Amino acid sequence: MAHSTHHTGTAHDHAHHEQAGHHHAHAPGASWSTAAKATLHCLTGCAIGEILGMVIGTALMWGNVETMVLAIALAFVFGYSFTLFAVRRAGLNLKAAVKVALAADTVSIAVMELVDNGIIALVPGAMDAHLSDVLFWSALLGGFAVAFLITTPVNKWMIGRGKGHAVVHAYH
Repeated sequence: MAHSTHHTGTAHDHAHHEQAGHHHAHAPGASWSTAAKATLHCLTGCAIGEILGMVIGTALMWGNVETMVLAIALAFVFGYSFTLFAVRRAGLNLKAAVKVALAADTVSIAVMELVDNGIIALVPGAMDAHLSDVLFWSALLGGFAVAFLITTPVNKWMIGRGKGHAVVHAYH
């Protein structure tokens, strides 16, 4: 079942969710569309956190390492928070919501951050570029694009096995 048709905004039928969750957990594979949506959801939180971290680190005139550490930390915080808020809104208590967010997003965020920051580190001059430089933004956005392309198959594989973002589907 497509994720977009899964949630109607009305009261949910518990049996329907159990059946849908069962379907995701034992499906031979997830659709590319589902994987891309999950990756885009994760990338949005990561991008917000990473850009905020870069802006703060640059504004405070921190070095590359400190700025990158802050950017990665904020990418995880914002990446997890998108899922956390969604499952809390669905009625989970905080402890259960944190467990779902960690299960759903950790691998996706880690792969995304590894790829994205690896690209930034490998692009000559990108680590020393300023916020006003085209090189900074092109390396960052290029890193996000490549991270999306690499993380989508990872998410597809995980969702198809009932892991990662498949954990969240029962709460939408």
